[in-house]
Amino acid sequence: MKSVFIFFLSIFLLFSSCRQNKYNNSSNTFIQIKGSDTMLNLIQALIDKNPKIRSNVSITGGGSGVGFASLMNATCDITMSSRIIGLKEKMLAEKKNMNIMEFKIGLDGLAVLVNKSNSVNRLTLAQLRDIFMAKITNWKEVGGDDKEIVILSRESNSGTHMFFKEQVLRQNNKNALDEFAAESLMMPSSQTICLEVSQNPNALGYVGMGFVDNKKVKALSIAINTNSKYIYPTLENVMNGTYLISRPLYLYTNKKPQNTVKMFIDFVLSNYGQKIVLETGFVPIKYNN
Repeated sequence: MKSVFIFFLSIFLLFSSCRQNKYNNSSNTFIQIKGSDTMLNLIQALIDKNPKIRSNVSITGGGSGVGFASLMNATCDITMSSRIIGLKEKMLAEKKNMNIMEFKIGLDGLAVLVNKSNSVNRLTLAQLRDIFMAKITNWKEVGGDDKEIVILSRESNSGTHMFFKEQVLRQNNKNALDEFAAESLMMPSSQTICLEVSQNPNALGYVGMGFVDNKKVKALSIAINTNSKYIYPTLENVMNGTYLISRPLYLYTNKKPQNTVKMFIDFVLSNYGQKIVLETGFVPIKYNN
């Protein structure tokens, strides 16, 4: 009888452990973070610099949309997002009786990249919009060589894709329906865009500033129009609000963070955490207060 009791007690403890380690804020040991590829290196750096939780966190990308879907399905504790939560996602959360919490942790500028051999150094927002909508298809139309432009974009589940479409293609017009041209090559990550631009002299793409390697690619300066000042995507220009294509970065949770989740978010928003944000190539939120 004693052996039988010990056996069933072991089974009970095993299932209790499984319930505790499920992806929710009650877990005090292990958390799962999913979402924005743009934020992947940033959040990984923050994890690596925190020995108290380093071994208790798993992180994967896939895009902001994937992160929100995982949060709704209770398969992650924290969503990384390079865009604000969408209306449909809010409605689904309400339907599931979820209490979504939002934490703004920094800012990012989107850099528009070309190959280092490309003679074009700057574009206006109107030119950029026309290129990504295939109204301008040759580099000579914007002062470059007589070569066809190869358009690179992130995939539609990416927060970077959504932000660029809203900010550049639709120019923050909520009623606009403008989309990327069918000729656009949809790339799975910012790294693949950087790699393709570095290898293709006719390519044009956009990535978060933290991914720019000036030894391999060239970031363009951007202006509202030809009569305006052209601004480069730098930390200083994002901080002072002069660079036109910039955005906030967020972490989202379901319900008020507790235990390891709270510990991690508190660390991200601490002075030391914000210093890591800056060192990783993003803009700390305290500079925008």
